[in-house]
Amino acid sequence: MGVRKRETADARKEANKSIAFAKLNNCPTSPRKMRLVADMVRGQKVELALNVLRFSTKEASRKLEKLLLSAINNWTQKNSEASIEDAGLFIKEIRVDGGAMLKRLRPAPQGRAHRIRKRSNHVTIVLGQLDNTQSN
Repeated sequence: MGVRKRETADARKEANKSIAFAKLNNCPTSPRKMRLVADMVRGQKVELALNVLRFSTKEASRKLEKLLLSAINNWTQKNSEASIEDAGLFIKEIRVDGGAMLKRLRPAPQGRAHRIRKRSNHVTIVLGQLDNTQSN
């Protein structure tokens, strides 16, 4: 690895130390279904987002709820002296990207075969903190 590449990688790692985020890779749900649930909680405060996910009937909401709890736990690990209620945490960014695809064949009439694509996705949640100057 070159010097410039190593320096930018180190700078990125330092920046990630102050950001609270959580990632879920290769979740066996199609990205389209996961984005429906992710759009419901994008930009919401953490408490409201947890309630929305807890009472949603979609299967993807269970996985996103666990991921959001993991992101909250990561934030508390990095900010052990602060409390969650006073911090004003909200979902700053939630990203759903396509993951690996399992390709299967389903028999079709007259000796043909249709390809079935079993999709998966990667979800990233980044938490943000409301500043006291913004809330006044």
